[in-house]
Amino acid sequence: MSKKQQRKSVSRSATLTIPELEQSKAAVLNTLASAHSRRSYEYAIEKFIAWYCDEPRLAFNPSVVVRYRSLLESLSLSAATIDRHLSAIRGLADESTESGWLSPELAIGIRRVKAVKRRLGRKIGNWLTGNQAQELLNAVSQNTLRGRRDGAMLGLLLGCGLQRSEVVGLNLDQLQSREGRWVIVNLVGKGGRLRTFPMPSWCKELIDAWLRHSGVSEGKVFRRVLKGGIRQEAGVTANVVWYAVKRCARQAGISNLADFVNGS
Repeated sequence: MSKKQQRKSVSRSATLTIPELEQSKAAVLNTLASAHSRRSYEYAIEKFIAWYCDEPRLAFNPSVVVRYRSLLESLSLSAATIDRHLSAIRGLADESTESGWLSPELAIGIRRVKAVKRRLGRKIGNWLTGNQAQELLNAVSQNTLRGRRDGAMLGLLLGCGLQRSEVVGLNLDQLQSREGRWVIVNLVGKGGRLRTFPMPSWCKELIDAWLRHSGVSEGKVFRRVLKGGIRQEAGVTANVVWYAVKRCARQAGISNLADFVNGS
């Protein structure tokens, strides 16, 4: 192929149509195992496509991605949020290259667009102090079955750093003792990677209290509990975890916990 033909080929693949972008978006979403990641990437890609198609005949190249990054920065978004958008756009470029709509050179250039620098020592969202976390745990009633379940779920959020979806999906066989310490094994994280979390002894005691009084011996650790204190076989949902946290927070006098339990 002559140099003129090569330039013409790259030019054709630099400007993507809406159907091509939509097909690439679908391919990106199909590679993600986590429902939370799929929702996040879908939102980021749709925002980029809307902006890209609103501009007059933009080429999909590193310069355009840098322009879009500047737009995101002007919206006062956090560095983590902007990086998540850029990560989704990189995936869009990779899948567009796989389909032959974007040259590999442009995809590599898009991947090299630098992320936003994060400010060191700055906390993002609402963080609980140690005293607030203890007050939240103290607000849990250990006199009812629902209270014991809520205490165990809250212990996993606070003591192990689990997300709501991970609490919901936790199975009894994932609680294991290794080298004299209790851990949670085989938690599926981003990209389908398996992770292991250490479990503090106080957190294990809360789980044991729930298991002992609920009679749960296999399957999902956490089950629905009716107002009358009757345990059901059905597992809890992410909303049940959130409502449990809200109940305890209200009793402890703590507000604005939306960012504390934002994982789903």
